[in-house]
Amino acid sequence: MAAAAQSIPPGFSPDATVRSTPETVVWGYIAADLPPVLRIKSGQTVRIDTVTHQGINTRQDPVTYFGAAGIPPQQVLQDAKDVFSKVKRAEGAGPHLLTGPVYVEGAQPGDMLEVRILDVEFRVPYGVNSTGPGSGVLPDLLAQSALKTIKLDLKHRVALFSSDVEVPLAPFMGIMAVAPPPALVRVSTKPPGAYGGNMDFKHLIAGASLYLPVFNDGALFYTGDGHAMQGDGEVDGTAIEISLTPTLQFIVHKGAGKAMTWPRAEDATHYYAIGMDTDLDQALKNAVQQAVNLLQQTAKLSAVEAYALASLAVDFRVGEAVNIVKMVYGTIPKKIFKQNPEYWNRSNNT
Repeated sequence: MAAAAQSIPPGFSPDATVRSTPETVVWGYIAADLPPVLRIKSGQTVRIDTVTHQGINTRQDPVTYFGAAGIPPQQVLQDAKDVFSKVKRAEGAGPHLLTGPVYVEGAQPGDMLEVRILDVEFRVPYGVNSTGPGSGVLPDLLAQSALKTIKLDLKHRVALFSSDVEVPLAPFMGIMAVAPPPALVRVSTKPPGAYGGNMDFKHLIAGASLYLPVFNDGALFYTGDGHAMQGDGEVDGTAIEISLTPTLQFIVHKGAGKAMTWPRAEDATHYYAIGMDTDLDQALKNAVQQAVNLLQQTAKLSAVEAYALASLAVDFRVGEAVNIVKMVYGTIPKKIFKQNPEYWNRSNNT
């Protein structure tokens, strides 16, 4: 059986910290042509502040916007106020605010970047679900915009959705990405791609690893679009959008990205095979192919055997249905294998 991931020990201190300031955030795109905000070595850990675009992508300033929902001024991040007044969203760019890029020394095209999610901290006790006409899987359902600020009970780890509904919190970063291939230079934050991006993959909570193919020297890592929690599909177009601070460890695996078509992920109990496409059927096909490939590699099976095992033991789910490019993932339980490498205790050699 797979060993559980190691949690952050008491007194842990990351190797570096990146704050979310007008100088370290990017609004609406993931870029291969920006100077890094930090340079680190493979194996090092970084604590990264992020700030949500909700309350910033409006005509009202964040204090006024959140004040209308009963949030006191002292609970509005200074970061949000600074970004609102000093950072402009580029024409045609996506809605999200990202912190980065982080340059990982030794990462080169063809490598794989492992991003270990050691912790995800809340920065504020509230978040926003935003939907309306044209949004989500049912774009014709609503006749007007609906912006719901949802308060959190951080002590009991629940979102206070209504007087009768409390939803357990499971914070994760909706966007974790490396810079896209140099030929693209910059891409919108809205659709995800081979470089990761806006996958909104709810299993990327503390204790999980995300694996991304590297397309540029240094990988150039970005993160943002914090979610307090979310269901598979994110069907109304948003989750509980919130400012979070993840602590991440970056590990370069030399040459391991050459065969990667899409990102993949892992935690202590499952492997996750990911497929994407603008067509949901094709996204499913891509996810199944990735699961077959992963099963062949992990259990040394033939294509016929892996295909059969994918049908018997792998659940395929719609992870993201609303960001132009759909994402489907297969959950492969580690318990079906007699032997598994110890999770997060493998060699960090680069």
